[in-house]
Amino acid sequence: MSKSSSSIPLDSFDLAILNILQRDNSTPQRVIGETVNLSAPAVQRRIRRMEEAGVIQANVAVIDPAQVGQPITIFVEVEVISETAELIDAAKREFASVPEVQQCYYVTGEADFVLVIVVPTMGAYEALTRRLFFGNNNVKRFRTFVAMDRVKVGLVVPLPG
Repeated sequence: MSKSSSSIPLDSFDLAILNILQRDNSTPQRVIGETVNLSAPAVQRRIRRMEEAGVIQANVAVIDPAQVGQPITIFVEVEVISETAELIDAAKREFASVPEVQQCYYVTGEADFVLVIVVPTMGAYEALTRRLFFGNNNVKRFRTFVAMDRVKVGLVVPLPG
């Protein structure tokens, strides 16, 4: 996802730019510049620097899954049998490669992974469980939570300033 993992210092201008981009990344650089008191070229340089450093990881459109035939959101806790680095890395790669898996987190606690999955039907989810969980010799158990309502969905990171 990120182009690099180098950490760069962020000043108040960078944070103000990020706040604007998190709300609407299609905001013209001229408008951003007027808002934060910088020239459009200065805004462009700062955005490019943050993209290259991996602070800005992607510029995407947020889509309502129900509007595109994927109305069911499911959260899944996955517990694995063996937690060797090799098997954990294999699970990370497998979960990350599945289009239905929107998000995957390697976590502490009872579960080893938490997945956010979108599917068109429960039948599609059942087929996915057969491939991802029942077909994986390292999956000990999984628990499914079906979302009844999307109360808040987003990836906005609270920033100082």
